[in-house]
Amino acid sequence: MELYEAIARRRDTRAEFTGRPLDDDVLTRILTAAHMAPSVGMTQPWSFTLVRNPATLDAFHAHVMEERQVFADELSGERAETFAKIKIEGIVESGLGIVVGYDPTTAGEQVLGRHAIADAGLYSAVLAIQNLWLAATAEGVGVGWVSFYREPFLSELVGLPDHVRPIAWLCVGEVENLPDVPDLERFGWRGRSPLETVLHTERYGA
Repeated sequence: MELYEAIARRRDTRAEFTGRPLDDDVLTRILTAAHMAPSVGMTQPWSFTLVRNPATLDAFHAHVMEERQVFADELSGERAETFAKIKIEGIVESGLGIVVGYDPTTAGEQVLGRHAIADAGLYSAVLAIQNLWLAATAEGVGVGWVSFYREPFLSELVGLPDHVRPIAWLCVGEVENLPDVPDLERFGWRGRSPLETVLHTERYGA
């Protein structure tokens, strides 16, 4: 699959997982692609915790469902009706969760390029997620980013040390197919805006 095709085909996968175990060689290739991401000061400030234990998957799923309800309680009218139709995760169905952590200590305190922008390291970890996602898409593997969680809960669940921040739970696994239309568009939550709406020349608004 060519790069631009992978970018266009990438989807946030939720309902399409088969539950069959992912081939170890495929998983290694995907994680290697993530680990090759660019990073500020060559810090590689990420960690990947693989979670397959059914009890842990169930515990995280229960927590996410609680947070889904918290959000649902804030909605009313059409927004509430639309959100009720949207599946937000495939935690149990995928059979594999990858918890991506941001570790600002991987290169010590003297980090080239981070002195003025502390979040540059966090951005680097997000680039690793993008690499992982595009590699998975090229392999025909589904990925779903779950963001309905509280960071302290996830840190305790998978035993992250205090200095490592959990920035993503990724549901990763074999899928029947990748949807042609993203779920949020298909269910009418929000559509993709054209490039022209976010493009500026020289100065914002120009």
